[in-house]
Parts: sequence; structure tokens; C-alpha cells
Amino acid sequence: MHGSGIIRFFVIIAALSLLLDWYVFYGLRTLVADWPSRRWQLIVLGSFLVISLGVTILFFAGLGSLRHAQGMRPYHEWLLSLFLSFLISKIFFAIVLSLGDLGRFTVGLSQHLGKPLKAGETYFPARRKFISELAVLLAAIPFSSFFYAIFKGKYNYKLHRQTLYFDDLPEAFDGFTITQLSDIHSGSFDNTAAVQRGIDLANAQKSDLFVFTGDLVNNAAWEIEPYINHFKQLKAPFGQFSILGNHDYGDYIQWDSEAEKDANLDRLKENHAKMDFRLLLDENLTLQKNGQQITLIGVQNWGQGFKQKGDLEKALRGVDGRAFKILLSHDPTHWEKIVKQHPTKIHLTLSGHTHGAQFGIEAAWLRWSPVQYRYPHWAGHAQYHGRHLYINRGFGFLAFSGRLGIWPEVTVITLKKGKAAQA
Repeated sequence: MHGSGIIRFFVIIAALSLLLDWYVFYGLRTLVADWPSRRWQLIVLGSFLVISLGVTILFFAGLGSLRHAQGMRPYHEWLLSLFLSFLISKIFFAIVLSLGDLGRFTVGLSQHLGKPLKAGETYFPARRKFISELAVLLAAIPFSSFFYAIFKGKYNYKLHRQTLYFDDLPEAFDGFTITQLSDIHSGSFDNTAAVQRGIDLANAQKSDLFVFTGDLVNNAAWEIEPYINHFKQLKAPFGQFSILGNHDYGDYIQWDSEAEKDANLDRLKENHAKMDFRLLLDENLTLQKNGQQITLIGVQNWGQGFKQKGDLEKALRGVDGRAFKILLSHDPTHWEKIVKQHPTKIHLTLSGHTHGAQFGIEAAWLRWSPVQYRYPHWAGHAQYHGRHLYINRGFGFLAFSGRLGIWPEVTVITLKKGKAAQA
């Protein structure tokens, strides 16, 4: 969906929000109808209208300015996030209220069935205050959750550790550690100190190798430049390596010319180098330890339904088929569609891209995110006949300026020599 299509979509959503405002207002009016203070009645109802309508108006204004911006800025993401918080909360309120209205209509219809209505009677008995109270209570759950996601959750960095076992791992690399970040999306950041806490958490792991698996920016190369010195702090004895993600090519905004777009990508590549990240563009290299080696491979973006620029065959040129191989590939569908059944065995693929939808539940008894209906593997570890995939949940955030349940991730992977059954 391109710019004009996105704007039309959100205009429809905003119109729905205005209809919900009307319905919720009448539900709240039932709630405060018996309050003794007329002033407080007006304060509650007026505050709801001013805040809810104000958020919608600001949202419209933000859509207008989006046409003149190179993609969404934190300002736009804040407006979108606040708008969604109110919209979903109003939907919860309206669902409860509508069920109550359906119930009172059913009761009224059954009471007057076959009987003529008397003067002043309707099929709708008066709305019960209890229903409005219940609607407020249930609407408060998504409302408070979204506000936590916006103000706290998006920088609530979590450390995920994964130990993987391989029969053919060179002995010198037994216990070798890799810190992975993915999906930084620097154009969305609005709190430099919080970002630094995430970088400090990654650095504190003191891993042997650091890798970044794509989407450094939302659209434009300049977005990372205020943070270059921060991410430059990431160091590992065996080096820092990176790849490109689908957002890094600048495909989602309008450029004045192809030359300008190409220059943006060149500038982004230079920014990788300024952070001391070696950007792997369909290529490989060897990491040596105590006379033994493993192969690190990096491809450009390849994703089902997204840019398919990555060339695995090119990246594998010169690689010994018997070598232990680690692949950096941004989109996990690359592993699903190509890598896991490729004639050349790639032992471990590190990906990102999904963000876990930035929303979901991960508990011992339940693991759910709406992104699972798009991606068969969307976070954490998966394997197929000894070929392993790990999907990082993302360091940053995009569009929705928050995270709830699927927190930003710093990954530490430990390679161990041995049977997979030992894991």
C-alpha cells in the first residue's frame, strides 16, 4: 500500500473513530446521569470529547504533513500510536455497550411482543448504568496497556540467550558466543538515553562476535547519523558485521530521482562503516580460531512479498561445502523458502524483520502474536534437519511507537559442539 492508499485507509479509520465518539459519548452520559454535580458531569463528558476529537484532528494533521516528509517521523508515530490507543479502547467500550443495547432491545421486544406500544413507550428500556460501568472497566485494559507500550515497553530491552548444539562445530569454536541485534529502525527513536541502555546491555555480554541483521533505518540514511557514535561502541574480538534489510533500500518513500535514491543507499553503506560494522553484500569471510575456522555469510534482503535482492549463490562462492556456516539474512522467509533445503548445508541462519508485530504474549503456556498468521516462524529458535534459524524480535520499533508483550531484544547465541538432543 503506497502513500495515497495509506492516507485513504486512515481517513476511513478516522471516520469510524468519529462514529465511535458519538456512541461512547452517549454511553458515558448514562454513566454520569445520576451524579449530583452537574459541573462534574460536564467535565467528564467535555473532557472525553475534547481529548478524543483532539487526537483525531491531530491525526488528520499528521497525515497531511506525511506527504511532505521522507517517511514517518517520531511525531507521526506518536500521533498514530495515541490515535490507535483511543480507537481500540473505544471499540472495546462500544462492544460492551452494544451487547447491553442488544440485550435491552431483546427484553423490550419480548415484553411488548403482540402488544401495541403505549404513548411514550419504546422497545428499548432505559440503558442500565452497570453496562456503562462495565464498558469503562474493560476499555481501561487496552487503554492502559497501550500507554505502557508507548511510554515504557518500547525501550524495555530483554536479553534472550540461546544455546545451539552442532556435531560438526570445530572444537576451537565450542562455547563461541554471538550477540545479535536486528531492526534498529533509528528513524523512530525518541529517547537517546534509553537507546544507550540497550547498547550497554548488548556490550555487557562481551560476546566473541557481533552481528546486525538489517533495517538500520526506516527509509533515509541520515536517520542513523545522530546515533553513529552510540552504536560504534559495540565491539567484539572477532568483529562487527551487518547486512541490509528491506527498509534500508529506501523503497517506501518518494525520491526526486533514482540517482537520489542510489545516493541515499551509498550514504547508508558509509554509515555502516562509520559505526565499524562491516557490511556484507552477498559475500562471505572466514573466522579463524586456534587454527580452525567457520564461515560467516551475509546476503542482501530476500523476503517473500518483499525485495528479493539477496543472492545466496553469489554469497556462497568459494565456500567449502564442509565448512561450518553462519548466514545473516534479514527476512526469515528466506530460510523457509530457500536456505533450509538448499543443497549446501547452512548450519545457522540469523534473521529479524518480523518485530514479533511488537505486540503479543510470550508465556510458558501461551505464545501468540498476530504476526504468526503471516510468518510460520516469527521469533526465537526453529530448526529443520539440523539447520537452525534464530529470529531476533528487533531492537527498535516502527509505525506504532510502542511494544507490548514482545519486548525489544538483545540476543546472545552460544555455539556448542555436541548432539542436538543435549540442548
